Amino acid sequence: MSVVTPQQIEQRLKDLSREVDASHADLSAAELNYFKTKAAYELALAHSRLSLAGNREAKLTVSDKADMALVSTEDLHMKMAAAEAVVRAARANASRVRTQVDIARSIGTSVRTSMDLA
Repeated sequence: MSVVTPQQIEQRLKDLSREVDASHADLSAAELNYFKTKAAYELALAHSRLSLAGNREAKLTVSDKADMALVSTEDLHMKMAAAEAVVRAARANASRVRTQVDIARSIGTSVRTSMDLA
């Protein structure tokens, strides 16, 4: 069993900090893609339901009216989905910053300890 030095701990904490940054970037991209895809799906679903509803000579249902409203605000719906992804990414970034603060505190403690041992 090997002894772990303060320098090894410090290096590991720095490596973890870089991993947190990379994870955040991946998460941001994934959330943006998810919400854009979700919005596109919702719009396609509304278009599909409306095309099916258009084949009958009946009075519009509440669902039909909701689909019509969604389709008529298509651009805003897509913008809202992208904005939601940005908000979630910002929240994740805030969490990442808090994690990095904790890492920095740990590094500081490690450095102080190694200086005291010297």
